[in-house]
Amino acid sequence: MKGFQMKKSLIPAIVAAGLLALASAPSHADAPLNPAACSTTPAPRKIEYPWMSVARWHEMFKEDVAVADAGNVDLLFVGDSITEGWNREIWDKSFGAWKAANFGIGGDHTGNVLWRLDNGHADKLHPKLVVLTIGVNNFFHCGAAPDDVFQGVQAVLKKLRALYPDAKILLNAVLPYEQSAQNPKRQQIIELNRKIASLGDGKTIIFRDYGARFLLANGDMSPEVMADFLHPTPKGYQIWSDAMLPDIQKLMK
Repeated sequence: MKGFQMKKSLIPAIVAAGLLALASAPSHADAPLNPAACSTTPAPRKIEYPWMSVARWHEMFKEDVAVADAGNVDLLFVGDSITEGWNREIWDKSFGAWKAANFGIGGDHTGNVLWRLDNGHADKLHPKLVVLTIGVNNFFHCGAAPDDVFQGVQAVLKKLRALYPDAKILLNAVLPYEQSAQNPKRQQIIELNRKIASLGDGKTIIFRDYGARFLLANGDMSPEVMADFLHPTPKGYQIWSDAMLPDIQKLMK
């Protein structure tokens, strides 16, 4: 099923862009609104990036619309490149028992996801479980602070709850990025995830922070797990799968 039609050709470019983003301050060129409004206002991709054109973004969106129109999805993943980038072998081994769809598009912030949910025929789906991982690109593309990102995640969660009132939602913490545990950006993620955790109710919205599993004992990150210290490698995706799968199995029953 497309959900997984692998938008894979873009992943190396996105990883390269991740390295660039980590090496330099973001321009926030695609954030004409203030950071809070950028995070909570539905908007399609508007900026051409070297790793993804606007036209390609719309092609990927249309692929997801086709999946929504076809229906027959019981496990729905929603997010950005972290969600998009699943290795096919790991995906099939981990989630092949279900009718799973991958609605991740690289570079998306919460405002982009809101737009896709509003315009992508998402209401035609009836998943039992939605796995949501979103927010890190708000720092890069919206110039957002943790509270701004939190408002965006909260807005996406509210939209998913309205679309799928009977579904459970596995709400992922934003994964750590940057190599060093001492990098100030790590603290941003900790602060953000503390806020996101408050959205879980332990019943229909299950918050999980698997981030520590990606880190070494001293808190640093190995390039074997995230080569650009932002996007998981196949080893990183196996770690994520091993962490999530018991929760997904339980929630899909």
